[in-house]
Amino acid sequence: MHSGGPAHQIDVALTQAVHPGLVREQRDALAGHETDRIREQHLDPRPHLRGRGRSAHQPQQQRERMRAHRLLILTAVLGCAGGQAVGRTAQLIPRPSSPVPAAFVDSLLATLTVRQRIGQVVVPWLSGSYTAFDDSLFQVAARWVDSLEVGGLIISVGSPLDIAAKLNALQQRSRLPLLVSADLEWGAGMRVVGATAFPQIMAVGATGEPRDAYTIGAAAAVEGRAVGIHVNFAPDADVNNNPANPIINIRSFGEDPRTVSRLVTEYVRGLHDHGMLATLKHFPGHGDTQIDSHIGLPLIPSGYARLDSIELVPFRAGIAAGADVVMSAHIAFPAFTGSDEPGTLSAAVLTGLLRDSLRFAGLVATDALTMGAIVAKYGAGEATVRAFLAGSDVLLMPADADSAVAAMTTAVASGRITPQRLEQSVRRVLEIKHRLRLFQGRTVSLDSIMLVVGARRFQDQADDVAARALTLVRDVGGRLHALRAHRSRLALIAYADEANGGVGQTLAQLLRQGGDTVEYFRLWPMSGTLSYDSARAVIARAPGTVFAANVRPLSGRGTIALPDSLAALISATDSTRPTVLVSLGSPYLLNQAPAVKSYLVAWSGVKASERAVALALLGRVPITGHLPIRIPPAYPLGWGVVIPDAQP
Repeated sequence: MHSGGPAHQIDVALTQAVHPGLVREQRDALAGHETDRIREQHLDPRPHLRGRGRSAHQPQQQRERMRAHRLLILTAVLGCAGGQAVGRTAQLIPRPSSPVPAAFVDSLLATLTVRQRIGQVVVPWLSGSYTAFDDSLFQVAARWVDSLEVGGLIISVGSPLDIAAKLNALQQRSRLPLLVSADLEWGAGMRVVGATAFPQIMAVGATGEPRDAYTIGAAAAVEGRAVGIHVNFAPDADVNNNPANPIINIRSFGEDPRTVSRLVTEYVRGLHDHGMLATLKHFPGHGDTQIDSHIGLPLIPSGYARLDSIELVPFRAGIAAGADVVMSAHIAFPAFTGSDEPGTLSAAVLTGLLRDSLRFAGLVATDALTMGAIVAKYGAGEATVRAFLAGSDVLLMPADADSAVAAMTTAVASGRITPQRLEQSVRRVLEIKHRLRLFQGRTVSLDSIMLVVGARRFQDQADDVAARALTLVRDVGGRLHALRAHRSRLALIAYADEANGGVGQTLAQLLRQGGDTVEYFRLWPMSGTLSYDSARAVIARAPGTVFAANVRPLSGRGTIALPDSLAALISATDSTRPTVLVSLGSPYLLNQAPAVKSYLVAWSGVKASERAVALALLGRVPITGHLPIRIPPAYPLGWGVVIPDAQP
């Protein structure tokens, strides 16, 4: 998109921070230090089950030419950076308390009309998939930028090049830089297809290692910034202390507030050290709910004392760590606020508690204003006005951007929203953009994306975290030990929702490569009698069975559980033949099949987690994880059956 002109480059440093403004206009300033670090990565001498090993037949001349090119790129980037040493860490983003030149913001504010100021606080949702310029979907986004002059966008799923190209095009036509955000909770792979997908962050609670939280934050920042994302709506600071919670679950680090606090702090640090803004969500705490706020209004009956001792603890830690954004929860706290209004619309929560008590000085963002807990009662326009009056600065994903802007405009004209209140929020938005140096450079280099996004370094980190997170809750009779000791004939019954059509396939492939004979069968939420009969036939043909179930939080579903028919099949199979139940998601599945004798939790359905499970069943990695939550009634916080060696 920039042929014939200078390449627009952002910082893609892994362990060294290069000022993004220094490389905006540098032609061919590709991420040489990134390339060099990938080249220097240790190559695992074991067989590469993933097929990602480097070819041994690459001509020596070609390898030398590539090496020389990498060194040339490295020299160029270090030259732009003023010769900073590789490995030196630096902080790209000042803390929220760091001063932004008031004169700059004042002069910019003076050029903005009321309508333009309102646009700066509205952030619509944008698909990351490819669209042509004349496609109606792109034209809608272009109108948001051209006519509404929105302040930012929240990007959804798409390929790295599609996302970056679309964002570049919109940034170029926007009068002011767009602040681009995304949910990258378990890495950029959550939204960017082909980027690194780490396990869900409860896996970090299982490893107990703060450095893993830092690693995920750092990788999300580097890969996310490479495609034009500035704000990560993560980490999740919720304390998941309700096993029936249908929407948080494995999105939380765990249920101990102090542990969650330590991990939140390191995640924030990983983001900041690599150039991305951090968000704490869902304030003041979404962990102890049984209703999904995407479809209804959860209610927390506890008062302030409970919030202060549990839910608020990680938020305090994250704010102390310099988190830039706090996202509100669509949850009612009547014992604290005196009403059944959701926290997003409560001044007692967002202004009294967050601003005045916790002294948070950054941006306050709503959770998605399309969610059922909000729009069902208030409608699109009124919800945005109420959220703003409560203390929000960023109105995220209004059900209709035009209605949101119109309602805000009417509220300002009538005096319901004062000019001073509007200016407060717009000033915060502009200051954030200044801190990100978006006024110096707002587009990204498409040429550097393949050097960064999905790089082997990050994939290896994801594999490492996934393997150390594996948690063996139960192995009565040593069934899993037996699988690790001898190659077997197995029935592998996989289960997931329709969005994860490939569940269990990586696991099956790697078990076969490792010497097991595996017959694979897939079940779905809508599987009927015929499918279950087929699954039983597969089970009958093998002496042992592995069930791999990917049950995870899904917006709008309202439950997080195995189908009763699958739970019954697991229990029946376990009573007649050696069976291992593997959870590729929620750790609470054992409650539905309480008699199962071997239960392994992998925390996530990403490929890194399936690879870890395969290596565990083949006896190639130790199993060392511990529960960061309780599984009532038998398994306490910190429980885990450890197999310390790579062989049983």
